[in-house]
Amino acid sequence: MKTTIYRMVLVLLSSLLLSACNGDDAAAPKPVDLIPLPNGFQPEGIANSGNFLYVGSIPTGAVYRADITTGAGSVLVPPQAGRAAIGIKLDARGRIFVAGGATGKAFLYDAASGQELATYTLTQAQPTFVNDVILTSDAAWFTDSRNPVLYRVALPADGTLGGQEAVSTLTLSGDLQVAAGVNNLNGIAAAGARLIVVQSNTGFLFTVDPVSGVNKKIDLGVETVPNGDGLLLEGQTLFVVQNRLNLVAVIDLAPDLATGTVRTRISNPAFDVPSTIAGSATGLYAVNARFGVQVTPDTPYSVVRFDRPFKQP
Repeated sequence: MKTTIYRMVLVLLSSLLLSACNGDDAAAPKPVDLIPLPNGFQPEGIANSGNFLYVGSIPTGAVYRADITTGAGSVLVPPQAGRAAIGIKLDARGRIFVAGGATGKAFLYDAASGQELATYTLTQAQPTFVNDVILTSDAAWFTDSRNPVLYRVALPADGTLGGQEAVSTLTLSGDLQVAAGVNNLNGIAAAGARLIVVQSNTGFLFTVDPVSGVNKKIDLGVETVPNGDGLLLEGQTLFVVQNRLNLVAVIDLAPDLATGTVRTRISNPAFDVPSTIAGSATGLYAVNARFGVQVTPDTPYSVVRFDRPFKQP
């Protein structure tokens, strides 16, 4: 009798343990490794918030929102004539900031509804290509791939959005040398009181003083990051997407940002000219921009999830 009761207790405990494990799995499903985007979408920028990724469309200005746990998604911001979406970022207030490429503009949308919140003219000069954006505690900063400047949109602490008077231009001076007719400054990241930018055509990284505009080249020794596109800074680790090389460079930066060491470069068989990168608790996400392919309404696009590389202690 005692043996029978003992066995019943073991079966009951095993059943409870299995149910608990299944419950944990249901609460935290494994994220998918390849998230499809709409055919013909022509993506470039990516940002994330919680379980959602937001991806912009270069030629239409549309923004697509996808669930990283299921891969399912839908168009949040519909295509609009005369708009473009290159780099994008989200702030803690649920606002999407979009770099407008050759339009010379920045667009802001509500991340929940897709409603337009503001449009800013960053420049009317030509040529221009407003390429990427990063958010700091008091501003949104945008790169221009054709000019040695950064554009700043002031963001008051109370969450209000100013009008056109919120826009200013920071002229850059220092180590950066801009070449005509090609993409220069591209991705941008914020590192404390300074900004970090990558120059695509040279593969150089620079720090920028956001007050004076003075920039200094980050010494990577013999290394460079040609075709550098989107940047992601996590602590002292800088991820640099090298688009047409189908690589993501992983750089350990010195505390003073004067130097950096390329620890490794990540490749992935699913990469197809990745452009920009976002990070979440479930891994890193890169957009397959597929630059150079002949685009049709049926051309497929995707976002690739991959793990952060292990850092030796």
